[in-house]
Amino acid sequence: MAVSNPPIVVLISANSEWRAVLAYFHEPTLGETPYGGSFQVNLGNQKVIFVKSGWGKISAAGSTQYAIQKFHPRLVINLGTCGGIEGRIAVGETVLVNQTLVYDIYERMGDAAQAVERYATLLDLSFLHEPYPQAVHRGRMLSADQDLDAALVPMLMEKYDAVAVDWESGAIAWIAARNQTPCLILRGVTDLVSATGGEAYDNIALFHSRAEWVMNQLVDALPGWIRCAVDGEPLSS
Repeated sequence: MAVSNPPIVVLISANSEWRAVLAYFHEPTLGETPYGGSFQVNLGNQKVIFVKSGWGKISAAGSTQYAIQKFHPRLVINLGTCGGIEGRIAVGETVLVNQTLVYDIYERMGDAAQAVERYATLLDLSFLHEPYPQAVHRGRMLSADQDLDAALVPMLMEKYDAVAVDWESGAIAWIAARNQTPCLILRGVTDLVSATGGEAYDNIALFHSRAEWVMNQLVDALPGWIRCAVDGEPLSS
């Protein structure tokens, strides 16, 4: 049976996440991109293009727009890691992101809430059908260009009902929505943060080892997620 066209694009952000994916696929030959490379595989009878998108909102936004314009995907998927709020989620849980919010926007000449709302995105996941290949925590992901400041935990919980945080989801979801491209974001919790600190702060080795573990789980489940998407509601292309 022929591989379907257009492809599915999988964006991978952080360097440690990208290294884990390259190792999973036995160091594939990379194509050149402005953001660090790409490679193609066939999964679930689908052409899947993995693209390194880079860490932080700037690289995430640019690489998402680049991938959509270059590959014209039927679906953009972001696989990655996130930090969890202690007591609200556990290490190893996978967040199926249904909403993103960028919280590090500080407006001092106008309405800060309006600025935050401008970049919030509600993801339409109606194209997915159950059963899912993994147990998931369906919820909002908060993004910022920083590891979560422990001092902000109480405010983010009270104001935004925070459960998990990352660096890139807000930018990826916003750009995909502007391009009317279906977007699936799955982030595995590598470490927990509380109002008194983060378990991986000053312990980067812990993050790297857990990132590899999380990414292996996500890539293992990826063919199942593709089936949930492609065999569900029609995707726009």
